[in-house]
Amino acid sequence: MDLRLLLIASLSAVLGGSWAQQEGSICIKANAQSCGDCIQVAETCGWCSDENFLTVGESKSARCDDLESLKKRNCNVTKIENPRGHITVNKNKPVTNRKKDGAEKLKPEQITQIQPQKLTLTLRSGEPQTFELKFKRAEDYPIDLYYLMDLSFSMKDDLENVKNLGTDLMREMQEITSDFRIGFGSFVEKTVMPYISTTPARLSNPCTGNQNCTSPFSYKNVLKLTENGDEFNRLVSQQQISGNLDSPEGGFDAIMQVAVCEKHIGWRNVTRLLVFSTDAGFHFAGDGKLGGIVLPNDGKCHLENNAYTMSHYYDYPSIAHLVQKLSDHNIQTIFAVTEEFQPVYKELKNLIPKSAVGTLSSNSSNVIKLIIDAYNSLSSEVILENGRLPEGVSINYKSICKNGVEGTGENGRKCSNISIGDEVSFKISIESQKCPSHGKSEVIKIKPLGFTEEVEVVLNFICDCQCAAEGQPNSDVCHNGTFECGACKCNEGRIGRLCECSKDEVRTEDLDANCRKDNGTDICSNNGDCVCGTCECKKRENPAEVYSGKYCECDNFNCDRSNNKLCGGHGRCECRKCICDANYTGSACDCSLDTSTCLAKNGQICNGRGTCDCGNCKCTNPKFQGPTCEICPTCPGVCTEHKDCVQCRAFDAGEKKDTCKQECNYFELKMVKDREKLPQPTDQSFPLTHCKERDANDCWFYYTFAIRNDTKEVYVVENLECPAGPDIIPIVAGVVAGIVLIGLALLLIWKLLMIIHDRREFAKFEKEKMNAKWDTVRNPIYKSPINQFQNPSYGNKAAAL
Repeated sequence: MDLRLLLIASLSAVLGGSWAQQEGSICIKANAQSCGDCIQVAETCGWCSDENFLTVGESKSARCDDLESLKKRNCNVTKIENPRGHITVNKNKPVTNRKKDGAEKLKPEQITQIQPQKLTLTLRSGEPQTFELKFKRAEDYPIDLYYLMDLSFSMKDDLENVKNLGTDLMREMQEITSDFRIGFGSFVEKTVMPYISTTPARLSNPCTGNQNCTSPFSYKNVLKLTENGDEFNRLVSQQQISGNLDSPEGGFDAIMQVAVCEKHIGWRNVTRLLVFSTDAGFHFAGDGKLGGIVLPNDGKCHLENNAYTMSHYYDYPSIAHLVQKLSDHNIQTIFAVTEEFQPVYKELKNLIPKSAVGTLSSNSSNVIKLIIDAYNSLSSEVILENGRLPEGVSINYKSICKNGVEGTGENGRKCSNISIGDEVSFKISIESQKCPSHGKSEVIKIKPLGFTEEVEVVLNFICDCQCAAEGQPNSDVCHNGTFECGACKCNEGRIGRLCECSKDEVRTEDLDANCRKDNGTDICSNNGDCVCGTCECKKRENPAEVYSGKYCECDNFNCDRSNNKLCGGHGRCECRKCICDANYTGSACDCSLDTSTCLAKNGQICNGRGTCDCGNCKCTNPKFQGPTCEICPTCPGVCTEHKDCVQCRAFDAGEKKDTCKQECNYFELKMVKDREKLPQPTDQSFPLTHCKERDANDCWFYYTFAIRNDTKEVYVVENLECPAGPDIIPIVAGVVAGIVLIGLALLLIWKLLMIIHDRREFAKFEKEKMNAKWDTVRNPIYKSPINQFQNPSYGNKAAAL
C-alpha cells in the first residue's frame, strides 16, 4: 500500500504541471481549422494570423491557442485575432419622477418606470455581457380594474353588496391613483349538458322554487372599463343570478376572454388588475369531454355582443395556457374567494405569477378592503421575466433591492417590499455558448410581470474574425481555397495546409515517400499522418505536449528528467534535448553553476578543501566532509590546533618554543590587556573563535583566532591566570580540629548507645520482677525463732475465781 501511494505521489509531481496546462489549452484541443471556429471555443482563445507562425510539422489548428501561449510562442500581438463583445445602449430614457399632487398630468405612455428601454449586445461565445436595469414605481400610476363575478345561484347575496362597488371602490382608489377605471363581467358555466339542464323550462329559469333567475350563460362583458362609477353601479344593479348543475364553475373560459379581448374590455397600457370573485372551484382543460367538447381552447377572442359564443365548441383552457395569456397581456389577477376554497386558489396562485388570493366574506361585504390589500401586495413586488431565449444563450439575474439587499439565482429576478417612489436595480448577464445556425441577430424582451413596459435587447453574434472579411479567394498561396487570417481555408473537397490535395489523393505511395525520414519504414515517425506528402503531427491528449519536425521526429516531453521534473524544472525540452536556463547545465539541466551553496562559514568555497560541482561540494581532503567540507571528526579543534604557536609567540613557552620562528609565523599577533578587549563575535563580519587553554604550569591563557581577508589574526590576553599556592596553617588547623571533633562525636555516640542499652536492661528487669510468683507452703526445714511457754498454775487460779 505504501509503495502504491509513493507511486501516485511521484506521478502527481511529474504530471501536475501538465494537467494544469491541459486545462488552459482547451483552445488547441478543439482542433479549430479557421479563425471563426477558434473564437467559438472559449473567450480566452485567440488566432495567430501571422503567415510564418507555424513551425515545420505543426497543423493549422495550432494557430488557435490561449492568448498568453500565443505570446510565448512569439506571435506578434498585432497578429492575434481576439474580438471582444460589447454593449450599445440605443434608448435610455430616465425613469419618471413626479408627485401625485403635482400640477403636471402625464399620459400613461409618458410615464417611464424601467430604464434603459433598448440595448444592443454583441456577444462572443463564452463571454458574458452585463448591463444594469433600473425600475422605479411611479407615483399616481394609472390603474384599470376589471371585476369578474360568478353569478351562479350561491352568489345571490354577494351580488347585492357588489351593486355599490363602483363608487365606493373609486373613492378608495383615489388614495392610490387619480387615474382609475373599472369594468364588470360575469360568468356561470358552459351551456351544454351535464353542466346545465337543457330542458326548455330550465333554460329559461335554471333556479328551483319561486326564484326568478336569468338564463344560464358562459361569460358576459357587462361593462367595459370606464371612469364612471355610477354607471358601474347602475349596470351591476340590473344583473340577475343564474344557475347550473355542478359545483365547479366555468371561470377559466371567462378569464381567457377577459385577457385576450383587449378592445372589448378596453384595457390600456397601464396597471391591469383582474378581480375574480367566486365561492366555488373551477373547470380546466379536459373537463369539456364530459359535454362532448374535445377541441382545445384556441386562446382567441370570441365575443359577440359582449357574450362568449364558443363555450360549446372549445374546451376549457389549461392553467399553463392561462398563465401565458395573462403574462402576455400584463394582467395581475386577484382571486377573491370564500374561506372554503382558499387552499385550492392558493395552490393556483403559486402557478400564476403576479397573482394574489384574498378571503371573501360570505356576502362579499369586505371586497373593497380585499382589493386594496391585494393590490398593495402585488405592487410591492417586481418580478422580471424574459421571452424565449435563442439556442445556446443563457441569462442570469442579480437583484439589488431596497436597503441594498442582494439576490441571486431565482431570487435575482425579483425585489419585494417596494414602496411608491423606491428605485431598485438588476444586474443582468447574457452569455452565448455558440453562434446560431443562421448567424442572424435575435431579439429578446425583458419586462416586469404585470407591467406593460419592457426592455428590448438585440443580440448580435461574433461568428468570425475581422481578418476573415479581408480573405483572398483563389489566392496564389492556396490551391483551390481562400487565404484568410494567415492560413488557407480550403474549398469543399480540398485538404492540406495549402489545399494542395484533393481528398481522393490523400494516401498514395508517392506522397507517403515524402513522409519517411531517411527512407525508413515509419511514416512521420509514427507520430503523425502524411497529408499531401507533408507530415501533420498527431496531437497528444495533453495539449501541452507537442510533436514537431518535418517528420514529427521531435517532441517536447521526452527529455531527461531530474527530481521527477522535465529538464529538472530548469529548462525546456526541444526535440528531445534540454535547453537549460542560465546558470544550469547537464543533460537534465540538473547541474547548477551557482557556487553560493558551496560557500563555507569562512567565506571560502568548500572551506578551501574541495571543489564546487553542480552546486555541491566534493571534498578533496578525505579528513573533511559535510555540505561545505567544514566537518572533520578526526581533526583537533581550532583552539588546540593553534595553542602551541600562540603560547610560544605570546609567552615564549610551550612545546614549540625552540622552533617558533620557523613554524608559527602564519598569523598576526596582537596583545590586549584583559579579556574584555578581545574581539566579540557579534562585532565581526568574519569567522571568529574564542579560545581558553592551559599551559604546563596549570596557568590559563585566553586568545581569539580569526581570518580576515585571507589574513589570520590572533588576539591574546597578555596576563596568564595562574592558580595561587595553598595556605598550610589553615589546612593543619582544620585537620586537627576535624580529628578532635570526630573523636568527640564518636564518644558522644558511644555514650548515647550505652545509656540506651542500660535503660533497656533495667526495663527488662522490672518486667521479670512483676511476673515472678512465690510459693506459700511452709518449708519443712524451717524453724520459727519464737517459743511459747504456759504457767501451769495460771489456769487453775482462774477457775477458782
